[in-house]
Amino acid sequence: ICLQNYIPPESLTLSCPVCRQTSILPEKGVCALQNNFFISNLMEVLQREPECSRPEACSVLESVTAAAAGKPLCCPNHEGKVMEFYCESCETAMCLDCTEGEHREHQHKAALKTQLDAIHSRLPQLTAAIEMVSEISCQLNERKNEAVAGITSTFEELERLLHQRKTALVMDLESICSAKQKVLQAQLSSLRQGKEHIQSSCSFTEQALSHGTATEVLLVQKQMSERVTALARHDFPEKPHQNAHLDCQVLTVTEGLRRSIQNLGVLLTTCAVAHTSVATGEGLRHAATGQYHTVTVTTKDKDGELVRTGNAILKAEITSADGNRSADTEITDNKNGTYEVGYTIRSEGEHSFSLLLYGQPIRGSPFRLRAVKPSDVTQSPDDVKRRVKSPSGTGGHIRQKAVRRPSSMYSTTKKKENPIEDELIYRVGTRGREKGEFTNLQGISTSSNGRVVVADSNNQCIQVFSNDGQFKMRFGVRGRSPGQLQRPTGVTVDMNGDIVVADYDNRWVSIFSSDGKFKNKIGAGRLMGPKGVAVDKNGHIITVDNKACCVFIFQSNGKLVTKFGGRGTSERQFAGPHFVAVNNKNEIIVTDFHNHSVKVYSADGEFLFKFGSHGEGNGQFNAPTGVAVDANGNIIVADWGNSRIQVFDSTGSFLSYINTSADPLYGPQGLALTSEGHVAVADSGNHCFKVYRYLQ
Repeated sequence: ICLQNYIPPESLTLSCPVCRQTSILPEKGVCALQNNFFISNLMEVLQREPECSRPEACSVLESVTAAAAGKPLCCPNHEGKVMEFYCESCETAMCLDCTEGEHREHQHKAALKTQLDAIHSRLPQLTAAIEMVSEISCQLNERKNEAVAGITSTFEELERLLHQRKTALVMDLESICSAKQKVLQAQLSSLRQGKEHIQSSCSFTEQALSHGTATEVLLVQKQMSERVTALARHDFPEKPHQNAHLDCQVLTVTEGLRRSIQNLGVLLTTCAVAHTSVATGEGLRHAATGQYHTVTVTTKDKDGELVRTGNAILKAEITSADGNRSADTEITDNKNGTYEVGYTIRSEGEHSFSLLLYGQPIRGSPFRLRAVKPSDVTQSPDDVKRRVKSPSGTGGHIRQKAVRRPSSMYSTTKKKENPIEDELIYRVGTRGREKGEFTNLQGISTSSNGRVVVADSNNQCIQVFSNDGQFKMRFGVRGRSPGQLQRPTGVTVDMNGDIVVADYDNRWVSIFSSDGKFKNKIGAGRLMGPKGVAVDKNGHIITVDNKACCVFIFQSNGKLVTKFGGRGTSERQFAGPHFVAVNNKNEIIVTDFHNHSVKVYSADGEFLFKFGSHGEGNGQFNAPTGVAVDANGNIIVADWGNSRIQVFDSTGSFLSYINTSADPLYGPQGLALTSEGHVAVADSGNHCFKVYRYLQ
């Protein structure tokens, strides 16, 4: 009221009566200014209590507090409205109507400021991300430039060597040719000289006889007679003193060299990124000191899709609380986008387990790893089961029989399109290095006497089981000498019971007796990367060379019968062929991995037909691997990239899938038919093999 009397109604500013500072008034003038509720309440109390007649009224401040607490504050600008809101910008109370007035923009400003602060706090994160991605981009360019420099240097050196060899060959040609020509020219000179002598003598004698008088003939008769007689008796060099043989064998070996040059150099890269890649396994969190543990790292791309190729740069480090390395780690590249990280920890306590992919931590890394003494490890029910001895007394896996399951998840409801049902009879194996454990098993085979033989690739051994999955024996020593195994991939059993093993890294095929004793090796010097093997009715060993993209057929003693194939997409070419099977007609069935098809050939390598294309539908493949033929001639194929098994008739027409939905496959490899007619599959990604019953 005082200010209303002090300031003219039309004034836009207020000059403070005390300090004379000028302030801008609100749009509605003085009446829109906020009241000082402390003063107004104080005045109200004093007006109600003109005389300090009661002791409790002696304290003005207590009265004000009591009044403020006992009575809601009313808005001075909007009669009857209670001030139940607060404007932080003005630091004052207000009613609901005030929030729609001049304070409205204050609220919006406050909300915007809160949002601004929230996004502003993200700038350092984005700056750091830009720096990181820019650094990776720079590193990528550096790697490219280094690779280009390396390629250029290598090929320039090859060009220099080629030119040097070319010059040497030409010089040698010139030298040999010159020496031969010298001999031939000397012979020609002698022959021509003899011919001239004979011609001149004949001409002179004929002239004398035709035109000379008797006296003239008598005068030269003796001389001419001696000359003619001498020429008649003279031994001229009529037989060649040299030959014209001069070839360069480079023309006959060029084809093989050309193929080598066409495939010279391999570019290694992946699309794997750390933030989507994952690690699994008990060894991430818990470990027993002195024992070997493994963890599986599965690489994925930016969209979370599995990366199916190897060669990613993965580093693992285990450190104790003081920052010192507490375990040595080893990384095994399974070449399918998964990696095994193995370690043996030395000391008890808390450790940090760091997994870096291309220098970035994978999801969840670093992990907290607790190590205890083996005696302190609590046995889980699974551990107890694992230690129960099997009926044969050898220890090993526990047989389990699956309950009947619905038909395949891929199948249709039409009975004729899916006539085959299946049942998982058992599975054997977990990841590990012991008997009945595997690390990246590849090939699988069976024998007529009821055995299942498995190529345990990364453990460099062969394991043998009975038809019902009981462990029988294991053999194989890691190494590059005859009889040793470096990377066993394919395996088969011949008619004599001998075990034939394709050794990918040793580049030969080893033959062992049924009890694991080394007998012979074949294909050394010819094979570049053998993967699958099979034996036909003639006892021939058929080997698929994955690297050379061709098929070799050997006699059991190692003599080459024939070979066919090459790198490409045509009928008689392959792109990374994997496994092979032989049907009852002695026809050869090969899985063509990167061409996503299966090709069938006669016993001597003539192309018959092929089936399959790239995709996920019935009869399509995403990189087929294992192949087997049942007693009815049906062709069973492991579809590696789609993690499934398909069944076709003998002409390649799709029949069905083998149902694996209850215990899904992960990258199946080798396939075989047991002597009981069941399908055995090497489930590589799950480090086990499984046996299925199905209706043939």
